[in-house]
Amino acid sequence: MRVTCSRHGIQQASEIIMRGGIAVFPTDTVYGIGCNPRNRESVQRIYKIKSRDPSKPLPVLVHSRETAEKIAIFDDASSRMAARFWPGPLTMLLKVADGNLKTALNLDDKIALRVPNHRCTQELLRICGMLVGTSANVSGHVPFTNPERCPKEIRNCDVFVDGGVVQGGVESTIVESEDGEIRIIREGFLDRETVLGL
Repeated sequence: MRVTCSRHGIQQASEIIMRGGIAVFPTDTVYGIGCNPRNRESVQRIYKIKSRDPSKPLPVLVHSRETAEKIAIFDDASSRMAARFWPGPLTMLLKVADGNLKTALNLDDKIALRVPNHRCTQELLRICGMLVGTSANVSGHVPFTNPERCPKEIRNCDVFVDGGVVQGGVESTIVESEDGEIRIIREGFLDRETVLGL
């Protein structure tokens, strides 16, 4: 099913997600694929669709920092990062505080969280609360920004939210706070100098 980023389309997509469906949707960086992160069966489908190694945890998109603080623990450094870069292309590895989410996503003690800066995704998240939010591509392939590539790249999703061509084109930067120091895990849209304030 293909819908637009209209109010009606987002409502349709949200209902499918909440029933356990898999959605492809635009973000501020690349197109993402996601589901309800509390639905273990849906999470397993994401791994199969992407041919992703099950040992690699899936990141989660949330509507706001307030939502993130309900499921993860922030130290001073990560709080500063959130205040500066959220919403935006920064993913943070944080200590998970939600046991049910930890089980459903098969996490150890950390969860990767991001607040995307995209109107369509924000509306989805406002309704759904949170979504698994990994790039919509087969593992090892280049993420896509053009919606016309979706049918060629991704099979077996339940709804595709067409938001047009995404302008970002580069995946989010991933950071982790250790003992109050920010460590770059993956340099992406935000470069090292920007993140570290150099």
